[in-house]
Amino acid sequence: MTDSEMPPVFGIARRERIMDQLRTAGAVRVADLAREFGVSELTIRRDIGELADRGLVTRVHGGATLRSRLDTTVASRASAGGPRYRVGMVVPSLSYYWPQVVIGARAAATELGVQLVLRGASYEPEDQRRQISSLVESGGFHGLIVAPENQGPDGHALLSWLEQLPVPVVLVERRAPASLALTRLEWVTTDHVFGGHLAASHLASLGHRRVGILTSAQSPTSWQLRRGWAQAVEELGLQETIDLNASLDYMEGPERAVFVEALLDRVRETGTSAMLIHSDPQALLVQQNALDRGWELPDDLSIIAYDDEVAESGAPPITALRPPKQHVGRRAVEVMLARLAEGSARPVERVQVVPTLYARESTVAV
Repeated sequence: MTDSEMPPVFGIARRERIMDQLRTAGAVRVADLAREFGVSELTIRRDIGELADRGLVTRVHGGATLRSRLDTTVASRASAGGPRYRVGMVVPSLSYYWPQVVIGARAAATELGVQLVLRGASYEPEDQRRQISSLVESGGFHGLIVAPENQGPDGHALLSWLEQLPVPVVLVERRAPASLALTRLEWVTTDHVFGGHLAASHLASLGHRRVGILTSAQSPTSWQLRRGWAQAVEELGLQETIDLNASLDYMEGPERAVFVEALLDRVRETGTSAMLIHSDPQALLVQQNALDRGWELPDDLSIIAYDDEVAESGAPPITALRPPKQHVGRRAVEVMLARLAEGSARPVERVQVVPTLYARESTVAV
């Protein structure tokens, strides 16, 4: 069967993959795509032509880029008659983790005709509420996509307040505890609990039995990760020799150095052979200190990081669990659009997406 005779589904899947690569890299080359997909360059040019005709990409010599505002050859969905909806988005950081979520949300908004207005806040509930209130009070917003604090009395109060807002709210990488019995809030999150399971299972498959965990005390991800890890450790019959939840990001340099030195001493004393460390910077910090001590990695200690923002830059590159950040942002916009299009009659949707394990040289069989 020739490429032109393949069923239409293959063409659709191929074009979806082209769009995924464009959202990640911003540009693609025909020759690279043809080689990767195992099809002719003519087939890829046809795919790009169809995407360009739909106003999703801009054709350039030898490839394509995401749709440029300067491209006036075809009216994009968003520009045809203007955006259908205006949605505010508030995230607690515009540096670590969240930029990829925002990229996914913006890509979906562009394709679906949604104007996305972004605001950066902090991890403090008061600041988050102030930023959200400012959007609501300014008027003209049909809905909100937010990542609020969701722990403790302040977080619970913030979630209850969001439930009562006059516009629909979709949480991103956050959820409300069942004890609050909130029925209107929707959300899209990574299944971090499963991520903890996946990390422990990977180490067990390599023969590790004495394992440890270090998480970031200030991260809303940590409690979910720890829950999945603890369940898997018990189910797999592993021995948890180290269990730490610390705020390394908030420690001064000397204090942080003392903490990591004490951790490595404990690794030696307990015979710990592998650790899950959240997040990437903490994993790199532990790895670098172990190397400075003269340890042979990963023989002396296997490490799995969680987030996969910079883990691949380790020496050796660190095995990591990667939350599907761009997809989470995209799905949040899609859930919001469905709510706005269908109204209150639509059932409340709460989506979980599974993280991916990328095995690298930092984990080795015992």
